[in-house]
Amino acid sequence: MLDVPRHVVEFLARLLAAHRRRIGTPQGSRALGPFRQAVLVLRWFREHGCVHCLARDAGISQATGYRYLHEGIDVLADQAPGLHRVLKECRAKGLGHVVLDGMLVETDRVTGTHVNSQGKQVDTWYSGKHRSFGANVQFLSAPDGTPLWVSDAEPGSTTDITAAREHCLPALYKAAADGLPTLADSGYQGAGIGIHHPHKKPKGSSHLHFHADTQTHNALLRGVRALGERTAAELKERWRALKRVTLSPSRFGDITRSALVLNGQWK
Repeated sequence: MLDVPRHVVEFLARLLAAHRRRIGTPQGSRALGPFRQAVLVLRWFREHGCVHCLARDAGISQATGYRYLHEGIDVLADQAPGLHRVLKECRAKGLGHVVLDGMLVETDRVTGTHVNSQGKQVDTWYSGKHRSFGANVQFLSAPDGTPLWVSDAEPGSTTDITAAREHCLPALYKAAADGLPTLADSGYQGAGIGIHHPHKKPKGSSHLHFHADTQTHNALLRGVRALGERTAAELKERWRALKRVTLSPSRFGDITRSALVLNGQWK
């Protein structure tokens, strides 16, 4: 049994069938048809099962299981919308704002070190904020929390503001100038015009030494942004493979984009 709506399986099966025609795969030459391959891919996303077990259940080898899984990830990731398209559609729908945030896609320990700004050698894929190894992925959501866009993955040691500057801030500036501001948390302080975030408390203070208007601004901003912040939880709980990915870190961006596409087909 697969607890995924049948139309989601059929959607992926159609994409896989079109991909096979595009690359000239002879009919009947594959161990699994497009529908059964779609079930294997969706089981991995939904159940976070080991590829060996999924391949065994499908009656294929582990190597073929991995090949089919990566093929499914590729065809799904190709369907993910680009940032400029998403922002254009948001303006066309008259949305009042979008919500920007980051999430950590955890993984097994990944080798690689670098020297940080303080001159210390640290693990590139280790997130001090989350105290775990993984990748930093930025995402945009609608005011009601609907996932809209996800970025490529950066190593876990990358801060949210740095990842946002790399992948989305220039486009968000243009969107803000056109009447679509972005709401973010205090980790994006200094992001620039059009990116609204709460004001941080003064360093070394136990409470905010701010005017009442500033405290009210922070409370209202956090309240409006709250629904948008549930996006990461929705993606990870619905597509449990995002909770801990054991594939190569080079696939993290495509995996999160694939989950975004599947999530859009769920409703």
